[in-house]
Amino acid sequence: MAGDFWLGMAIIFVSGALNGTFALPMKYSRRWKWENTWLVFALVALVILPWLLAAGLVPRLGDVYQQVPNRALFDPIAFGFVWGIAQCTFGLGIEAVGMALAFTVVSGLACLSGSLVPLLVLDASEFFRARGILLLISIPILLAGLVFYGKAGRRREHEQAAAPSAKSGAAYSFATGLAICIFTGIVGSAWNLGFAFSGTILSKSQEFGAGSLASTFAVWALILTAGFVPNLLYCAYLLSRNQTWPLFVGHGSFREAMLGAAMGLLWLSGIVGYGIGATFVGRYGTSIGFTLFIAAQILWSNMLGVLTGEWKATSSRTRQMLAAAVAVTLVSVIVLNLGGLF
Repeated sequence: MAGDFWLGMAIIFVSGALNGTFALPMKYSRRWKWENTWLVFALVALVILPWLLAAGLVPRLGDVYQQVPNRALFDPIAFGFVWGIAQCTFGLGIEAVGMALAFTVVSGLACLSGSLVPLLVLDASEFFRARGILLLISIPILLAGLVFYGKAGRRREHEQAAAPSAKSGAAYSFATGLAICIFTGIVGSAWNLGFAFSGTILSKSQEFGAGSLASTFAVWALILTAGFVPNLLYCAYLLSRNQTWPLFVGHGSFREAMLGAAMGLLWLSGIVGYGIGATFVGRYGTSIGFTLFIAAQILWSNMLGVLTGEWKATSSRTRQMLAAAVAVTLVSVIVLNLGGLF
C-alpha cells in the first residue's frame, strides 16, 4: 500500500538522521575522556537496551537459545565480536577526523562491504547478474569519493593548523584518522554476516510466537553483546593507562554519563527504526530503504559536522571538495543499492 510505503520511508529517513547524530553528545563532554564516554555509550547501546528489547519482544527467549544448535549461536557471536572491533575504531575515527568525514567514509565502505562479502560467501554467481554488476560499478565511484575526502581532509588539516586560533595536540593525524575510518568501514559490515547465518534463531523465535521484526532482536542481542567485548577491553586499557577510572565518580559524572547514555539511545533508535521502516516499505526496504538510511546518515552527520565547527577556518575550495566527496559517495550508495530492485 502506498501509505505504508511512504510512512516506512519517513521512518527510515528519521532513523538515519538519528543514527547520524549519535556522536553529537560526545562533543559536549567537558570532564570525561573519550574512553569514559565511549564505555557508557557501548554499555547502553550494545548490552542494556538490546537485552531489554529482546526480553520484552521475543517470547521464551531462553528456550530459543537452548533449542538451536550451538553453531547457530556461534556465528552471530563470532561476527559480532569482529564487528565490535570496528565499532570501537569508529569512535576513534570520529575523534580523529570528525563526524562529517567519519560517517561518510565508514557508511559508504560498510554499505559496499556489507553487500560484497555476503555475495562472495553465499552466492558468487550474483556477480554476473544485475545486482553484482551494479556493485562492481559502485566500487570505483566510492573510491573516487574517498579521493575527494582525502584531499579535502588534507586541506582542512593544513588550513586549520595555520589559523590563528588553531589548537595543537591532536591525538591523530588526518592520514591516521582516515586509515582508521577505512578499516572500520571494511570490517564494520561483519554484523551483516552474523545476520546472514542466523536464520535458525529467527525461525525458532517465530516458532515461539515472535513476529518477523521482533525475532531479529534475538539475533541483535547476541551480535551487539559480543561486539561490546572489544569495546570494553579497549576502554578498560585506556582507563588504566590514562588513569581515568576516577572520572566515573568525579564531579559532573552524572551529566557526563547522561551524554554517553544519550549516544546509546540515539544509535540504537536509528537501528531499530530502520528495521521498522523497512518492514513498512516491504520488498524495497533493503534496497531503496537502505539507500535512504545511509544517505540520511551521511547528509545529517555532515550538516552537524559543519554546524559544530569541524570545517571552520577552511577555504571555500576545501568545502567544495567536501561537498563533492559527499555527492560522489551518495551516488555510489545509490548505484550499489539499485541492485536490490532486481
